[in-house]
Amino acid sequence: MSYERLAYDDQDTTLKMASDCTACASQMGIPVRTITTDALGNVPSIEYEDFPREIRKPEITVSDAAAHLASRLHLHLD
Repeated sequence: MSYERLAYDDQDTTLKMASDCTACASQMGIPVRTITTDALGNVPSIEYEDFPREIRKPEITVSDAAAHLASRLHLHLD
């Protein structure tokens, strides 16, 4: 074997890898697929500005009956 890929070799650029995949697919007779925005549908945004800065944590309340039961079981819910 003349070619040996070492673990520390860098990958090719994404453009080179995409063109290699396209060339391989065309040789194999695989049809070219394209992703359009219509196919994606209603996709949520991943932009940083679209997410709230501060998310409130839910409040957990312990009723008097649960606190009394916990005290009888020696569970401390303070």
